[in-house]
Amino acid sequence: MVIVRSLVFSFGWAILTVVFGVASLFTVMLPFTYRYRIISQWSRMTLRWLKISCGLDYQVEGREHIPQGNAIIFCKHQSTWETLVLQEIFPIQVWVLKRELLWIPFFGWGLALLRPIAINRKEGRKAMMQLLEQGIERLRQGLWVVIFPEGTRVAPGQRGQYHKGGAMLAQRSGVPVVPVAHNAGEFWPRHSIRKYPGTIRVVIGPPIATEGRTAAEINRLAEEWIEGTMRTISAGTTEPIPEEG
Repeated sequence: MVIVRSLVFSFGWAILTVVFGVASLFTVMLPFTYRYRIISQWSRMTLRWLKISCGLDYQVEGREHIPQGNAIIFCKHQSTWETLVLQEIFPIQVWVLKRELLWIPFFGWGLALLRPIAINRKEGRKAMMQLLEQGIERLRQGLWVVIFPEGTRVAPGQRGQYHKGGAMLAQRSGVPVVPVAHNAGEFWPRHSIRKYPGTIRVVIGPPIATEGRTAAEINRLAEEWIEGTMRTISAGTTEPIPEEG
């Protein structure tokens, strides 16, 4: 039944993507805030369809840690799921992503209209400068910036290298970093069509102050909190999450 329900979800998701991809083209002339609210309904409807079709829901801990002002989100990256749910949890946001995603029909159309920081990973220093320049610009405009510091999805129980780009943006902008951990990969595995029923646990950590800290220190604090929390989530415990920052 997992396969059947997963196929049903994928069919409905494809329809949603086509509908919103076409509809997004009619929002081009709208102010960004309105455009974001309309196009981001795709992710909200996807999550509701996921719950209906696959029985997969989620719970959030640590909402009280979300600051009043904008911040940079450092999120664990295990699946596609977290790219959807962050739009429900946090205020209006943009994402740092690989530019190839913009080339996907329908999906890429809507994504391109949401002002992402789309970088070419092969360009090295040029990509870093783009991240810093556009990231600071978005933050000054009051937007949140979402970064997956590992750069790519990792399987549950594994950790990737935490790249320095996000930490450098945080250090130069002076805005706090909000770390996020979750166990979505246990229910929506990478490179798999299967979506298992259950409840994904999302934990939001206390903001990490960045003023007066080096990029290396910011990266270390974020990694320690995220990976420490991942061990707690994977163990299924209810122990308090240690605070940092």
